[in-house]
Amino acid sequence: MGSAIASALTERGASLCLTGRDRNKLEAVASQLLSGPQPVHSQPMDLAKDDEIRELAQFVGDQFGPTRCSNTLCRRYRARELETTSVTSLDRQYLANVHGPLLLTQVLLPLLKKPRGQIVFINSSVGLTGRANTGHFSATQHAFKAIADTLREEVNSEGIRVLSVFPGRTATPRIEALYASEGRPYQPELLLQPEDIASVVVNALSLPWTAEVTNISIRPMQRSY
Repeated sequence: MGSAIASALTERGASLCLTGRDRNKLEAVASQLLSGPQPVHSQPMDLAKDDEIRELAQFVGDQFGPTRCSNTLCRRYRARELETTSVTSLDRQYLANVHGPLLLTQVLLPLLKKPRGQIVFINSSVGLTGRANTGHFSATQHAFKAIADTLREEVNSEGIRVLSVFPGRTATPRIEALYASEGRPYQPELLLQPEDIASVVVNALSLPWTAEVTNISIRPMQRSY
């Protein structure tokens, strides 16, 4: 999803700073986007490590100054039953899926306030409705939604829009691995495509400033799970 959103923003002439845990993947995506008119930077960062989050914020401030958009996708996930899963699993997911994105938002907010900034949180459909075997992940995504909703109420008056996107299953390597763990055939053509998510994000970001989209729930047209 991150790669698709980055590509769509590049087509709109955006300057980008790509971040994630895997330096090689970041550089591979950046190299694909360098043909655009604006610069593309990459800065490795783990949302479970506070010092790396602060280093990223410093890097963004040094390279870009005031920033127009922050896009956060949190995805530490394990599918297990609540009855048997250790609560330490919840602690690990909370650190990466709630604590980290909140800290990242806090350290980037000063840069977003100088222009009219926008924040996009890529959540999950289980951030709206919990399902069997998703209890810990769903709990973090509900908390993530609460942070987005609260933040919106606090920063709208300062000219910042806050959007949460709640995708259903999307054809990504993580979902392919999930199907394998479930022992079910993976049919990516029946799922959302990363480009679908990118399209709704860019459309929302491009709205006139007389409007704000707050929540987008998007799911596969053909139900296969």
